[in-house]
Amino acid sequence: MRSRQNLFSPKIDNWLIGFKDGADFVVMFFKETFSRDFEFKEFVNQCYRIGNSSLLLISLTGFVTGFVFTKQSRPSLETFGATSWLPSLVTIAIIRALAPLVTSLICAGKVGSSIGAELGSMKVTEQIDAMEVSAVNPVRFLVVTRVLASTVTIPLLSFYCALMAMAGVFLNVTTNEDTSFSAFLEQAFNNIIFLDLWTAIIKAVSYGFTIGIVGCYKGYNASNGTLGVGKAANASVVMSMFLIFIEEVFIVQVTNWFR
Repeated sequence: MRSRQNLFSPKIDNWLIGFKDGADFVVMFFKETFSRDFEFKEFVNQCYRIGNSSLLLISLTGFVTGFVFTKQSRPSLETFGATSWLPSLVTIAIIRALAPLVTSLICAGKVGSSIGAELGSMKVTEQIDAMEVSAVNPVRFLVVTRVLASTVTIPLLSFYCALMAMAGVFLNVTTNEDTSFSAFLEQAFNNIIFLDLWTAIIKAVSYGFTIGIVGCYKGYNASNGTLGVGKAANASVVMSMFLIFIEEVFIVQVTNWFR
């Protein structure tokens, strides 16, 4: 028998096939999203699971990020006698970049891996096939609810992370300079514009969608038993983080055109 000839090379061909399968999966998701029957209870359940599982870690990480970033920025500003700009500088960094990025990376590791492992285990144990036999649409029940839940919940978690980071900033500033809370807020948000808020929202929504769709895709297409479940969970985290950094660069470039 003649071996199948490759269009480019085995690795490139496999990558192109995987890209097409991923695109088909996204198209299938949108088709099922706008269908009549929506699993609202499962959607709410997934929102609760994502928020509840990540809240404590994001609280600690957000607070430490704000406190440490302020502490590390202070010596540089003191050199130029510009410590009064410290609250404004750190707030801009938190809202524009740190809060959405930190939240999404945490959720990629915690939520993305959980979705990939959960759907992967259902796939290899043929539970998804059983749902199809039982006249339950697995894409609508498993994929749509989880992707929409991550798309909605991660922006809310990003906002919460920003609040916790600002608490860390305030603690550092008031400890070193005895600044009142009202004066701190005035200094911190003096240079924040609506474009900064919209940028943070766009980032968080796109990151949440990426984490959800990648985790579902990897889990839904898992194979080879328990080994495949582990690979699906690991691939969900790696691919989500990779795409998040690409999206970060792209969104920053686009939003800078409007500044």
